[in-house]
Amino acid sequence: MMKRKIIIAVGVTMLLGILPTWAQPRARAAQEENKSANELSIRAQTRYPGSKSLPQDVVWTREIYRTLDMTKEENGALYYPVEPMGDRMNLFSLIFKLLGQKKIPAYEYTLDGAERLTADNEIKFKDVLDRFSIYYEQRKLKDRRDSVLVIENSDIPSGDILSYFVKEVWYFDQRSSTYGSVITALCPVYHRSEDFSSERVKLPMFWVNYKDIAPYLNGAMVMASNFNNVANRSMDDFFVTRQYNGEIYKTTNLQNRPLAEYCKTDSAMMKEQKRIETELVSFEKHLYGSDTLSTVVKPAIKEKVSAKKTAKAAAEETAVEQEAAAQPEETVKTNSKKKGREKTTSTSSARQGSKREAAAPKASVRRQRR
Repeated sequence: MMKRKIIIAVGVTMLLGILPTWAQPRARAAQEENKSANELSIRAQTRYPGSKSLPQDVVWTREIYRTLDMTKEENGALYYPVEPMGDRMNLFSLIFKLLGQKKIPAYEYTLDGAERLTADNEIKFKDVLDRFSIYYEQRKLKDRRDSVLVIENSDIPSGDILSYFVKEVWYFDQRSSTYGSVITALCPVYHRSEDFSSERVKLPMFWVNYKDIAPYLNGAMVMASNFNNVANRSMDDFFVTRQYNGEIYKTTNLQNRPLAEYCKTDSAMMKEQKRIETELVSFEKHLYGSDTLSTVVKPAIKEKVSAKKTAKAAAEETAVEQEAAAQPEETVKTNSKKKGREKTTSTSSARQGSKREAAAPKASVRRQRR
């Protein structure tokens, strides 16, 4: 009995000593995996520094949200090739693979459409696959207990990502006296066909921080022209130089209202988009004279009001001149009417006189015959 207790105690001691050593390789493998992923990201950032970030302590900013239509020719560099062809792939395929390899995080798209690029709002890659019904296989590896997700290139819905939401931040840095814009976030929009409808439903998928993908975009070359088939420009250059064509659908405001909420018609929407674009250009033109938007817009409004007043005064003067010019014509018409009456009376009297003269000789002839 005593021997059994001793054997059990020795066995438990040996087991407790083996468990930590057995768990260490797994923990070490996970640490090395995370370390290699981080080192790759740092290497990529060193080799491809990417676009500039928003300067600190700027005195003026304007946040603009645009939608990029991939069916437009200007945005074709981000859409083609639809399926990966060797090293070449479109924007969504690149983002999708980076998410699958856990090189960049993705963030939830909330109902208000605002991006919240925080750790509390991160979304898992598997949740993205399940939410948008993207086919994948879950395979187990021999040396590891956890499984990996395998997605074929043909199952990546890059052809159905027909638009993107892009957030721009326009700024004026007083320290360096520079005016420009930076892109802070991207959101792919999935255009999915429903079973009993011919129209596609637009489903925003997730937000990604542009700073996270900028090093990889800088290494992804695209063909930006139909006349030059050499891929000589990076996706990051494409965004930084603002070669895309995007329509404004929202600006950051106190009420968080998109343009569609207060622009009920297409003409009103186009007018509002043009007004916002004009404000951005006008601010740059009047940058060194004033640094607030109100001082730029108010003079423009005053100019419009003065132009309207000038046009109104000119119209009134023209009306007075036309009225004055119309009065002599009326007097001429009345005089002409009077002259016409005099002419008619004179002609009638002349006719009567001629009749009398014609009748007088006949009477004289008759008298001579008698």
